[in-house]
Amino acid sequence: MTRTDDDPPEWAKEQAREMMAAEGDDEGAADSEDAESPASDDERVPDLPVEAVDEAERLTRLAREAESAEPTPELEEAADQYRERRDALAAEYGYTARVRDEDDALVLYPDEWMENGTVRLDRVEDTDRAVEVSLSGPGDADRYREVAAYNEAVAEAVAEREAEVHARTAETFATFMSNHYVRAVDDATPEMRAEFREEYLVRNGWPTDDQLAAVDESLSVIESVAEAVDGPADGNASDLDGPADDHDAAGDSA
Repeated sequence: MTRTDDDPPEWAKEQAREMMAAEGDDEGAADSEDAESPASDDERVPDLPVEAVDEAERLTRLAREAESAEPTPELEEAADQYRERRDALAAEYGYTARVRDEDDALVLYPDEWMENGTVRLDRVEDTDRAVEVSLSGPGDADRYREVAAYNEAVAEAVAEREAEVHARTAETFATFMSNHYVRAVDDATPEMRAEFREEYLVRNGWPTDDQLAAVDESLSVIESVAEAVDGPADGNASDLDGPADDHDAAGDSA
């Protein structure tokens, strides 16, 4: 075949072929390395933050404390709410919470291990993914009693000194802060006050029209009266250190 002036010389064609072959070899080697190298595994074992485990333990202890007191509809409701919050927290991370009675432990199982509320051992591929927390040690029970007693004292002081409309709201607010947050009534954040005002009081407090109209004033009265009441020991439930026990993974008991 006759070469035209537009065709490159043979030596240039050969060099181009060698360069293309070299590039192909490099790409093939890179693909091979990618295929042989496993994908990076960023998952934690267990797949549950320590903060979530601590909160699940705290809510479990509070539910127990509410049940251990003299039963009332309010305490039974509080215990149910603690467990519901714990279960919802565990579900956010794909876990199921259970209390194992034989050794008094809170156990958090991956959801895929469960079937109809029971652990299927044939689905347990890595026991390190489960989390166990002993419930036999100290927890938030004493703190709950301190906070609840203080909040009740504030509500009683409001009833003694202020109008009935404020007294009724103070009693409901004391229950709300003790059972939902284990915090003193005068330590409520703006978000907690808003939740009480817009949700809890309306749904659970059976408020009168006068109460609803005066709720902001009542919250201010509660805070003012609380200044004259001796408070609980320093520290909020959310600031307490958890027990020293490590969150050991579930073994054969799972």
